[in-house]
Amino acid sequence: MEEANKENEVELIDAFVSDFMSLKKEIGKVIVGQEDVIDQVLISIFSRGHCLLVGVPGLAKTLLVNTIANVLGLSFNRIQFTPDLMPSDIIGSLFANIILADEINRTPPKTQSALLEAMQEKSVTTGGHRYELSEPFFVLATQNPIEQEGTYPLPEAQLDRFMFNLWLDYPNQAEEVNIVKNTTADVDVELSKVLDGEQIRSYQHAIRQLPVAEPVIEYAVRLASCSRPGMPDAAEIANRYLNWGAGPRASQYLIIGAKCHAAIKGKYAPDIEDVRAVSKPIFRHRLVRNYKAEADRVGIDQIIDENN
Repeated sequence: MEEANKENEVELIDAFVSDFMSLKKEIGKVIVGQEDVIDQVLISIFSRGHCLLVGVPGLAKTLLVNTIANVLGLSFNRIQFTPDLMPSDIIGSLFANIILADEINRTPPKTQSALLEAMQEKSVTTGGHRYELSEPFFVLATQNPIEQEGTYPLPEAQLDRFMFNLWLDYPNQAEEVNIVKNTTADVDVELSKVLDGEQIRSYQHAIRQLPVAEPVIEYAVRLASCSRPGMPDAAEIANRYLNWGAGPRASQYLIIGAKCHAAIKGKYAPDIEDVRAVSKPIFRHRLVRNYKAEADRVGIDQIIDENN
């Protein structure tokens, strides 16, 4: 019986690799470049996580999530967050598989907390009644890194609920030429649905079932604990440049993300390299730099690289 289960899991992972490549091919019909971002968004979905997407306007964040929703055969809603938005204004929009929370830091904490409940509990409460959200449920929230006026920084508790913090950069010249060609002609791109909700849930379960060697778990925990300044095993760079490090949820996400990263590579168990591959987007929003880091112009990614 155990042998049959293992064979079934191997078959599921093999099928996942094939479907993942098909997803990338379909998404590539619309989205030019952004290979790493697409991989990481898909990893977070199949890991049952949420993403915080940081980038200036015009980098196709909305188009990206809409395209992913289409090829995954999932329902999609977009919420434009504004300072006057109330919790009751967003509850109806949360009944979809993929939610784009556009400029999430432009709305007050009360409204942010309504989204927090949906992200953590997969439910919403209104009028004293609790309503379950349909699975799979995934939140992709965007932030503009330039404009800070009139914004409400996300509380640490909500930031910690996001599995990944992804940074979108400008396209290179060749990519931008292709973007201009694709978006200035009156051509409709037909996308094929690669998966449905049931298949996604099946892959999510299979990925969680992947075995992890004890040294890999210990490495992930050590990586998180090294980021905590003032602790006995803190790294030197953490003590010098950080006020706060990553909590236990980072260790959990490192392993879950490593499992999915291994699976897309066709591996049946993650190793330390898979943990390293997902460490940056997991740590970015969990490490709080101090004044010395800002004075020395030491960025979060540099701290993460040295901590690795």
